Amino acid sequence: MIVYGASGHGKVIIEILESVNTPHIEMWDDADRVPVWEYPVKRPLPAGEIVNDEMVISIGVNATRKKVAERLNGTVSFGKAIHAAAFISKRTTIGDGTVVMAGAVVNADTAIGKHCIINTCASIDHDCVIQDYAHISPNATLSGDVQVGEGTHVGAGATVIQGIRIGKWCTIGAGAVIIKDIPDHATAVGNPARIIKVKESER
Repeated sequence: MIVYGASGHGKVIIEILESVNTPHIEMWDDADRVPVWEYPVKRPLPAGEIVNDEMVISIGVNATRKKVAERLNGTVSFGKAIHAAAFISKRTTIGDGTVVMAGAVVNADTAIGKHCIINTCASIDHDCVIQDYAHISPNATLSGDVQVGEGTHVGAGATVIQGIRIGKWCTIGAGAVIIKDIPDHATAVGNPARIIKVKESER
């Protein structure tokens, strides 16, 4: 497995892969980097060349992760990185490129898209839908039947009550309590959460 991005986030993904005894792990980065532990950091292959190993993009910024995935589309197969200490319902679907970290819980009939981050000890209950490139931060809680749009970042310790719809490319502040639907491109903070900004943006 290739881990694209020699960052702190990449370190966590390496340990996810180690937890499930992934036989071959490489790190790539666009910049020259010092090795990460025993893993040398390589430069990517020239644009357009086919990559034989599966890859996970270890970039925490959702919009950047999308750009990299789109640039590499067609030249690489994206894998998944799911920690051995995560609980994933057998009735859940998880898209390629997604990472699930230690202590996360994903319950029945949840659908998680491509290139998402389900971070440490996040709790995602039944029938949730998390679209591509979203990030559910450490200790965030999504109650049942919550929908999270593409590219949205749900901050650490945030709580979303059941049945809520959060739009695409939103930012949900750390510790926010979401009790009403959130429109696209909105930033919501506080308990109960209030919308402090809505930015129309072409991502």
